[in-house]
Amino acid sequence: MSETRELIITLPGNRRVDAHFGNHVVRTDQPLDNGGDDTAPSPFQMFLASIGTCAGIFVQGFCAKRNIDSSGVRIVERPVYDEQGTLKDVSLDVELPAAFPEKYREPLLRVIEQCSVKKAIAAQPTFTVRVASGVPASSAA
Repeated sequence: MSETRELIITLPGNRRVDAHFGNHVVRTDQPLDNGGDDTAPSPFQMFLASIGTCAGIFVQGFCAKRNIDSSGVRIVERPVYDEQGTLKDVSLDVELPAAFPEKYREPLLRVIEQCSVKKAIAAQPTFTVRVASGVPASSAA
C-alpha cells in the first residue's frame, strides 16, 4: 500500500472543502439542506465510500489472481446509525453472479477482512489537532 504522508486541505468557497495529495484532488461539499451546493459528496459520504471501495479493491484483486470475471460482482454497503445519528455498524453484502465458483465464496469473504480502511478504523488511531499560526498564504495552496 502506498502511504500518503501529507494531505493539504483547502476551502475553495461556500461549504466546499478539497483534499490535495500527490497528483489528486478529492472534492467535497455539503448537501443543500446543510448550506452547501451539493456539487460533490460530503466528507462523511467519502468516508463511507472508502470502506466499500477498499473492499472492492480486495475483491477485484482476488478475482484477478484467479482469472474470475469480477464485472458482475456488487458490494452493497449499509451504514447503521443510532438515535443520535452516530455510525454504529457497517454491513457489506457481496453479491456474486451465479457463475462465481462456489469454492471461492468463503475465501473471498476472508480477503475482504484485509481491507486497509477497515483495519485502520479497527486500530482506532488517535487524532492530534493544533493551530499553526503565521503560515504564509502561498503554502496554503
